[in-house]
Amino acid sequence: MRNDFPENLVLLLKETSKRFPDKAALFYSDKKISYRDLYERSLKLAQGLKNLGIQKGDRVALFLLNSPEFIISYFAIISVNAICTPINNMFKEEELGFILKDSGAKVIISSVVFLDIINSAKKNTPDLKHMIISDGVIPDTFNLCEIIERSPLIKEDISIDPDDVASILYTSGTTGNPKGAMLTHKNFLSNVRSCIPAIEASDKDNFICVLPMFHSFAFTVCILLPISVGAGITVIQHIRPFRRIVRNVIKKKVTVFVGIPSIFNVLAHMQIPSIFTSRILKLIDPLRLCISGAAALPVEVLKAFEDKFRVPFVEGYGLTETSPVVSLNPMRGKRKPGAVGLPIEGVEVKIAGENGEDLPFGEVGELLVKGDNVMKGYFNNHVATRETIRDAWLYTGDIAKIDKDGYIHIVDRKKDMINVRGLNVYPAEIEKLLYRHPKIKDAAVIGVSDKTKGEVPKAYIILKENQTLTERDVIKYIREHLALYKVPKFVEFRDNFPRTTTGKVIKRALRKN
Repeated sequence: MRNDFPENLVLLLKETSKRFPDKAALFYSDKKISYRDLYERSLKLAQGLKNLGIQKGDRVALFLLNSPEFIISYFAIISVNAICTPINNMFKEEELGFILKDSGAKVIISSVVFLDIINSAKKNTPDLKHMIISDGVIPDTFNLCEIIERSPLIKEDISIDPDDVASILYTSGTTGNPKGAMLTHKNFLSNVRSCIPAIEASDKDNFICVLPMFHSFAFTVCILLPISVGAGITVIQHIRPFRRIVRNVIKKKVTVFVGIPSIFNVLAHMQIPSIFTSRILKLIDPLRLCISGAAALPVEVLKAFEDKFRVPFVEGYGLTETSPVVSLNPMRGKRKPGAVGLPIEGVEVKIAGENGEDLPFGEVGELLVKGDNVMKGYFNNHVATRETIRDAWLYTGDIAKIDKDGYIHIVDRKKDMINVRGLNVYPAEIEKLLYRHPKIKDAAVIGVSDKTKGEVPKAYIILKENQTLTERDVIKYIREHLALYKVPKFVEFRDNFPRTTTGKVIKRALRKN
């Protein structure tokens, strides 16, 4: 591992651009962008942001699909010591509006495909001053390419401390409102530094980035990690069709495939005529490693994928608040299917009981994490920060156990979170919306198993007297307000709910019925 690791992310890209100036950093469709070009374009855009009045600590939102512009914009934002706020590009008006307002973003960088949503969302966001569009010339907006073409390289006189916040990544909250995890340059760099030896990354690698870049898992492992070693990044804008992923793996000679269980499940069961099997295996020969994260990987999926493609496969665990990697099954040595591996270097874990007491190996309790990768806190939310970080330990909310070999096994979730293809969905957010419907008296949402998505939301509804609604009506209503992955797949109408003596819905009883 390098001992001369840079102290901030801007220097990370600068040093790599000096070591590998002409090497392809990004592969996107049929285009290539060198490390020199990537660095210089980000510095020119940084000057453009500075000209718009962006300075240290200001928040700039990114609302983009996977693209070179996402990465260029990210480094431009942090080059003026501003804070990048990537936003889930599947969000609808209300969700986007909340984050823009809560973060106080002054600028949003986006695409023409999201103009209508942004224009609707920004009505109640007084801090938002400018919109930069990556792929069009629109009245009252700035064009990203024009800014880059017209701007000089920003002067490198901006001091960035390792403890300065680089990103605010919003995670869904149990109260229905997302919380912004503040991740510093040190948080990201410590995580990247520990991941390099764990997966034996080098400048010979080519990582495929098919997961959404706004997601912490994709950003750290598919962008920052390859940049740190001078590897290539093959950028895929859309997951579907899945055959496009396979074609890119072959054409771009991808060596590291980072994904989530649902992707590997589809690929494992993709029909390949037996006559082509040996040819496919030969074509994907450069692929040396697959990494699964963001959701639990069924052992059956791991086995089916390895049997078909014969590529080493490891599972990891992490969360946004830890930048995000906590553990990984080792590439060499003992691998335990069903376990999420050993803590990466520099990360400590332990299991706590109901009263916060340390539990021994094999005992089940809440997983706690400590290390330089743990977030600074939640933006403008001191109460949630104090609840989550205590005595430097991050309380993950995940129920787990650690075996005698130190491997972590996730048992359940303490919170009610539903994990849809690696994306967090909290029932309270959906319930809050359902309560607003004039015909709905009460609602409860739980996660149910799904073969392709892992889990999906299911809504239970009690209607007001003399009111009628259909499942289709409810789903249509929710689709108008929330991202599609949050929309319940099933709706069940009830006359009453099982409740505790204090009136709280007993969700485990709903699951049994």
